[in-house]
Amino acid sequence: MSMKSTIHDTFTKDKKEDDPEELEQESGPPDGGFRAWRTVFGCFLMQFCGFGYISSFGVYQDYYTRVYMTNYSPSAISWIGALTSFLAIIVASISGPLYDRGWFYRLMIVGSLLQSLSLFTLSFTKPGQFYLAFMVQGVVYGFGMGLTYAPSIAVVSQHFSSRKRTLVMSLVASGSPLGGIIHPIMLNHLLNGTVGFAKGVRASAGFVSALLLIACLSMCTRELPVSTVSYTVVARKFSRDVLFILMAVGATLFQIGYYFPLFYLQLDSTKHEIDVNFSFYSLSILNAASFIGRCTAGIIAAYAGVLNFTIISAVACSAIITSMIALSDISSVVVLGLVYGYFSGIYVALLVPLMTVLTPDLSELGARIGMCFTFTAFGTLVSGPISGALLGSQYKWWIASLFSGVIDLPHGKFDLRGDAPDYIPPRNEREPIASGDT
Repeated sequence: MSMKSTIHDTFTKDKKEDDPEELEQESGPPDGGFRAWRTVFGCFLMQFCGFGYISSFGVYQDYYTRVYMTNYSPSAISWIGALTSFLAIIVASISGPLYDRGWFYRLMIVGSLLQSLSLFTLSFTKPGQFYLAFMVQGVVYGFGMGLTYAPSIAVVSQHFSSRKRTLVMSLVASGSPLGGIIHPIMLNHLLNGTVGFAKGVRASAGFVSALLLIACLSMCTRELPVSTVSYTVVARKFSRDVLFILMAVGATLFQIGYYFPLFYLQLDSTKHEIDVNFSFYSLSILNAASFIGRCTAGIIAAYAGVLNFTIISAVACSAIITSMIALSDISSVVVLGLVYGYFSGIYVALLVPLMTVLTPDLSELGARIGMCFTFTAFGTLVSGPISGALLGSQYKWWIASLFSGVIDLPHGKFDLRGDAPDYIPPRNEREPIASGDT
């Protein structure tokens, strides 16, 4: 080796040792550290204020139906929550590719501002002003959440390797059910208490805005190369990935039934003349179980496999929703809320990790999440209105329960069709595609 080459190699080595960012890029995700866990905490808060708040729409559904918008049917009112969820998911088809191109911070800031503005504006809505609530709560909040949802989960993959990624993503996803515990209790006491709608919603808006600010200050990205992959190239790969397509179709059908308990459990409990004070806690019970499900999903999936455990949770959710036909007293509300909350929590926690497992190139992860959510968003959009239409003015709960339960079942069926023995070998021979160690 020449003297010139030796000097060049020595200089290059010293430069890399002095440049921690370059060394970090070469060594891969740090799998921990202050920056990584700070980001996890911020992402957790984003989920708490995002789908955690949407999970409390059942409180608004009940309050609007009984008190604030009595001239409108439950089906019409449910369009507000359905549109919020739809936009939160469909906008991911925009925010996902933008995240891949390095727009993470701009997405978080703009999305958080829109969510905060939406809730403060909602507090000025007067009784019967359905269309104002529809625009503010349905459109603005949903769009803002759509900008933050997918990136705030995908950014975790920058800080953790496949060994810990599923577990950490499930912890981040647990922010949603924790929000689903706290927000309904807070909103029920504010809206149905002495505070009233206007001041109650403003208090809720202030609480959410403060948490969103903390989240934005907590999250950070690593200095990684910006993705140069064309969206059309990713779409072409997506269209040829049979397993990914089956998963997306199954998830879309699942969304149609998934939101029925979230939107109607409290109203179902109230209409069955179960104690009103207890009914106010029905969604909190469901989301408490969902929190446990999301926290334990990553641990169990490491042994059962992400794909296997997703199938089990989808089939269980189908059976439990159908069982809502039997809801008649406090004990049935508790049992159904706990069991459905647990398995639905598992399903939601594993959906994005399942996409991660099925994505061979993580530089395309944001785009793939966006594409999959584009499909599932349409299932979310029609979920509440279909259930409300099936209920009708006579509140025929058995029809809506049966439909929602049956429509959830194909997700497990589609996943099973896409599941070949190659994807679930014995654990000691298992490739990452079938395990939770993604």
